[in-house]
Amino acid sequence: MNLFGILVLMVFHRGYFTNGGSTNVSARPDVVNIGSIFNFDSFVGRVAKVAIEAAIEDVNANPALLGGTKLKLTMYDSNYSGFLGIVEALRFMEGETVAIIGPQSSDIAHVISHIANELQVPLLSFAAADPALSSLQYPFFVRTTPSDLFQMAAIADIVQHYEWRGVIAIYVDDEYGRNGIAALADQLAAKRCHISYKAALVSEANRTDIMDLLVKVALMESRILVLHAYTDMGLDLFSAAQYLGMMGSGYVWIATNWLSTILDTNYPLPSDQMDNIQGVITLRMYTPESELKRKFVSRWSNLTSKKMANGPVGLSTYGLYAYDTVWLLAHAIDAFFNQGGNISFSNDSRLNELHGGILHLDAMSIFNGGKLLLNNILQVNMTGVTGPFKFTLDRSLILPAYEVINVIGTGFRRIGYWSNYSGLSVLPPETLYTKPPNRSSSNQQLFSVIWPGQTTKKPRGWVFPTNGRLLRIGVPNRVSYREFVAKVPGTDMFKGYCIDVFTAALNLLPYAVPYKLIPYGDGKINPSDTELVRLITAGVYDAAVGDIAIITNRTRMVDFTQPYIESGLVVVAPVRRLNSSAWAFMKPFTPWMWCVTGISFLIVGVVVWILEHRMNDDFRGPPRKQCATILWFSFSTLFFAHKENTVSTLGRLVLIIWLFVVLIINSSYTASLTSILTVQRLSSPIKGIESLIMSKDPIGYQEGSFARNYLIEEFNIHESRLVPLNSPEDCAKALKDGPENGGVSAVVDERAYIELFLSTQCEFSIVGHEFTKNGWGFAFPRDSPLAVDMSTAILQMSENGELQRIHDKWLMSRACSSPESKLEVDRLQLKSFSGLFLLCGLACSLALLIYFLLMARQFSRHYSEDFESSGRRSRSAHLQKFLSFVDEKEETVKSRSKRKQSEGDSTRSNDRDEPTNGSSSKKSHVEICSDKNVSSFGSGTSS
Repeated sequence: MNLFGILVLMVFHRGYFTNGGSTNVSARPDVVNIGSIFNFDSFVGRVAKVAIEAAIEDVNANPALLGGTKLKLTMYDSNYSGFLGIVEALRFMEGETVAIIGPQSSDIAHVISHIANELQVPLLSFAAADPALSSLQYPFFVRTTPSDLFQMAAIADIVQHYEWRGVIAIYVDDEYGRNGIAALADQLAAKRCHISYKAALVSEANRTDIMDLLVKVALMESRILVLHAYTDMGLDLFSAAQYLGMMGSGYVWIATNWLSTILDTNYPLPSDQMDNIQGVITLRMYTPESELKRKFVSRWSNLTSKKMANGPVGLSTYGLYAYDTVWLLAHAIDAFFNQGGNISFSNDSRLNELHGGILHLDAMSIFNGGKLLLNNILQVNMTGVTGPFKFTLDRSLILPAYEVINVIGTGFRRIGYWSNYSGLSVLPPETLYTKPPNRSSSNQQLFSVIWPGQTTKKPRGWVFPTNGRLLRIGVPNRVSYREFVAKVPGTDMFKGYCIDVFTAALNLLPYAVPYKLIPYGDGKINPSDTELVRLITAGVYDAAVGDIAIITNRTRMVDFTQPYIESGLVVVAPVRRLNSSAWAFMKPFTPWMWCVTGISFLIVGVVVWILEHRMNDDFRGPPRKQCATILWFSFSTLFFAHKENTVSTLGRLVLIIWLFVVLIINSSYTASLTSILTVQRLSSPIKGIESLIMSKDPIGYQEGSFARNYLIEEFNIHESRLVPLNSPEDCAKALKDGPENGGVSAVVDERAYIELFLSTQCEFSIVGHEFTKNGWGFAFPRDSPLAVDMSTAILQMSENGELQRIHDKWLMSRACSSPESKLEVDRLQLKSFSGLFLLCGLACSLALLIYFLLMARQFSRHYSEDFESSGRRSRSAHLQKFLSFVDEKEETVKSRSKRKQSEGDSTRSNDRDEPTNGSSSKKSHVEICSDKNVSSFGSGTSS
């Protein structure tokens, strides 16, 4: 309804307006006029009327707040009528009203908000919770109660907490109901849940209308019912549901906070009404305990007994928010005066153009200080009976929270809380505000619930519709590999591995599933499983059963069950047997392995000879004999048949490490050679998908398989290379013919098919590795609860062995002993032994380093005097003497050292006796020894 339509209604009330231009009031007037519109006779209105009047009295009795200014309240009863609500809002303009508290109804709030926008009069509602009222379209509407957006978020969290997926929404078909359910749909969608059916009722629905609607709801699949209605309609609907048996076991009823309002206001309800709502979950706006709240609650009985003709009524949370709304407005008006604001009104220039006639539109005036008062309202920060009272940037109250209530027996019990800060909890929200928000599933908690039917077991949340319609299940009408799924000729029945798995899983479900298998395909070529899955989204089928691979583009359309068989794309190609040749003993090692192994034998032999030569007679003798010793010793270690003993510590260390290396090499060679000579070996020019991609040969695939699109999209194989094959016989013929005769070089298909194919075709084999990982599953519509239950049944079959039994029944290999022929055994690579060779090399290097350091130290000690006496001698002479020293036997060196020491002692004795001749005698002795050493090295022998 636009503003012009609203003004037309004024023809019946033109007497309410007065002529005049503008009115000015002093900055601090004695009285400030405010208005209030709501339904006096409603559950909310009866409580709100008492609370607002009490708040006006308390504000006016507090001289410190408004500085002597009093609030004058005018209250009008909209009497459930949108028309009267509009008229009453217009009447407030006569009394120079600066703000209006109300309305109660969201419908009326939408219309009156247009008037508030035009006349700049703030509209404060403590009950209109429609989320759409928060839009930028209504800047002068201020909601002083939590929006239904948060209530719907709480319901969505409850649905997710109990792992339900679909709900049925029953609501009144007006702004309040439609927009509330729209918010619920958005919140559920954010949690991968949904509203499966929306059941709308007109606001004047009678019992017959309600019964007709509930009959439709009872035929639906979901058993999670969210009721978003008004108080009287809600109770009538629960009465009808009880009559239809919809308040029993298996149902879940979640009512919005209208039900908690009734329980708070009219407690206790009559026994027949309480019986109708047993097990229902409802929400109540949460207000923390405080001293202000306790005082107001203690006053409530006296307030209602004086003002209610029919006796006291209970205090609902709407009464608390209505009381705080008055205080909020009082604080804002006080700030308005403190900022120099004054109350003045002026004519609307746009309405002045419409003067004359019987409507007197030019009499409507604009509140000049409306924007300033609105800003002060939004900036108020106070503590009221509802707790901290402050607005966020999006004009919502801070820290919205709800109590989750379970109706049981003659009353109700709280099973937890919900807050926008941390979700569901069994702790009061204010205890969580000091901690970081935690929305993890493990932190979402509620106490146990007694559900409808007096059961504590969580309802499954859905059943099969009782409308008599069978579940339509599409089954691919295959031409090939009929062991998986095949139509029984002359009947509507199907058989095969996939069908047996499906029926066995259905038998494990705790409920009956009426279904009908419908063939998909013409029976001449294999149908496309992707197209079958798409028909589920189109509503042609309710599910699909068969050899349907779970791949990415299909999961975007439907939900799959747990895979009941593993499968993936593999390459199968022709293979030929390799016979053992005369040089088969060379095949265990690669050429590099042979070369490095032979060189290692020689290196180790030389290292051991160096370490043993000076002290071991087995490693001494003429050069020809020593070379033969090195060769014999090194290669005899291959068979652990070396007869030379090692006596040095370093030599033994090197030999131990080398023998360990030889042991590993020998064992590996023996095992590989045994495999080559005894295992059947096959060879194929195709080594896997990589070599297939690099070639230009045609590739076969099964008609209807996703392999075609996968090869084109993932590997960029041109579609001209792809050849469709419709049966195993076609595959075998194409592989035998090969590319030269119009066939294919290889076939790409799923492993499950290939294993069955190879059980009778032993001349082919899987080459390379499986290059995709997926499985087969049954397809259901998105968010179908049957998919979850079927997945659980398949897992149970896997655990108890039933799945394997069905597999063996249909897919056991027949002719060939193995579905995969063994390809040529891999040769042993050098890199497999690189660690061993590195270890041996390090040991040899370390031993040689230590050995030559010891030799250099011993050489310098024995020939230091010769170096001193010889003076500057050529480096070649020093090197020649060092090599001669290294070649000498250890015993000879030690013997000469002792002899030199004794001769030295004798010389020193003669020096004491004949000092004049000592020098020449010593020189002669050194020359004799030197000549003797040179002669010994040149002979090439030592003793």
